[in-house]
Amino acid sequence: MESGALGDAMPDGRLSVTRAGAFGATTFAVPDLHLTTSAQRVGWRTGYRLALIGTDLATVAISLLFAQAVHERNLDPAQYLVWGMALGVVWMGMLAAIRSREVRVLGAGTSEYQRVAKATGVAFGAFAVIMVLLKLDVARGYLLVALPVGLLLLLAERFLWRSWLIARRREGLCLIGAVVVGNHQDATRVTNELIKHHHAGYRPIGVSYTDGTGGAQFAAADGRNVPLVEFPMLADTVRATHTRAVIVAGELPGGKEAIQDLGWQLENSKTELILTSRLTDVAGPRIHMRPVDGLPMLHVDLPQYAGLNHTIKRGIDLALAGTAVLLLSPVLLAVALAVYLEDRGPVLFRQERVGVAGSSFTMFKFRSMVVDAEARLAALARQNEGAGLLFKMKDDPRITRTGAFIRRYSLDELPQLFNVLNGTMSLIGPRPPLPREVAAYEGRVNRRLLIKPGITGLWQVSGRSNLSWEESVKLDLYYVENWSITTDFMILVKTVRAVLHRDGAY
Repeated sequence: MESGALGDAMPDGRLSVTRAGAFGATTFAVPDLHLTTSAQRVGWRTGYRLALIGTDLATVAISLLFAQAVHERNLDPAQYLVWGMALGVVWMGMLAAIRSREVRVLGAGTSEYQRVAKATGVAFGAFAVIMVLLKLDVARGYLLVALPVGLLLLLAERFLWRSWLIARRREGLCLIGAVVVGNHQDATRVTNELIKHHHAGYRPIGVSYTDGTGGAQFAAADGRNVPLVEFPMLADTVRATHTRAVIVAGELPGGKEAIQDLGWQLENSKTELILTSRLTDVAGPRIHMRPVDGLPMLHVDLPQYAGLNHTIKRGIDLALAGTAVLLLSPVLLAVALAVYLEDRGPVLFRQERVGVAGSSFTMFKFRSMVVDAEARLAALARQNEGAGLLFKMKDDPRITRTGAFIRRYSLDELPQLFNVLNGTMSLIGPRPPLPREVAAYEGRVNRRLLIKPGITGLWQVSGRSNLSWEESVKLDLYYVENWSITTDFMILVKTVRAVLHRDGAY
């Protein structure tokens, strides 16, 4: 097997690499990918995992001590301290065994949260089985308190760490340097997608075109000039510069043998080999790998628009919306009074919207505009700042002073909780469209109507009014196809953050 040895830097910034082969040594030059970014530094991964272990341990301990304190009168403190330590060991062991701290699931997607929930469920299930088999006298109330409290605290802790990690990645830190390889079209697309979605954790530091596209550098979407790596020199360049990931976009010349050869060339290195799929806008949980006689087959679960998960979603809607109405009733009354006192007009704004399966319903909002706002819309059409079917105007003169305030904090949308309670809307879902918008729908856009519209959704936490029509449609269609209870939970948390930061609110 051939091997490459890193030599000195050359005057043009490239590196000299010596390859030892069967017929002697050959020296050649490769781009110095280290010069392009600090993303290659991987020490952060060890530190981040250690931090997760520490805070996971503290969270588990706090939840177990809290459960013990709640049942203190009925428990032997010494005995339950021992049981708590045993359960804590099992719990931490499951978090490790299910790989909830694996780098590839940190920072993006729902896998990290799902693994935390799975580890928690398995740990408590295993502990309960042990209790029964050994006939241990452990109070059920102790476990019934520790389980939900511990799970919620763990999810909150992981969310805070993820927010910190995403903020660092936004600054160009805590990233894994990667070389993207593929034909010009596929490699360019994947490179720009990785740059756009920095939270995924990969930063392209090199591009290798398999179709012979020339040039020394690639102009990336973020304005950087990314070095181009000659495809025949790809493995040598990656090994010599200790690049941490090679991402294959599409197919390589030579098919599966070429990918196998590339994997062999990267053996004994610390480089990840990642293959992208042509499946776009399909969430990971819907994709399953099943090898058949060495042929990897991808199974894609079809979207589900009814069944148990939708029943659970409806139950969550009723519970959360009902609780929110009770807790926020003083806010609802205060906003209603403020809207009325400004111009003595109606408190609520009622508007016809289109819901699931194209059915019409009346959506409620606190009125934030002048009474004749709809009549003035035609006169403002030329000042529309939105594309497609959406009307947007950042400084809309129809908005009242009270309306500007309640829009800033999304208080105008609180009456939609009653739409959730009467079943016409959900807490999370696509944006509820107007009839005139639906009349102009073409083709796949109609799939937005397959599930109930929501008070918030991916469009709400991704920029709200700052989104274009096309971006809004893309996000809604992605949600319709891939929604899950875990995704809904993440959107709810992100909605709170978006409202507090007033992202795209006007």
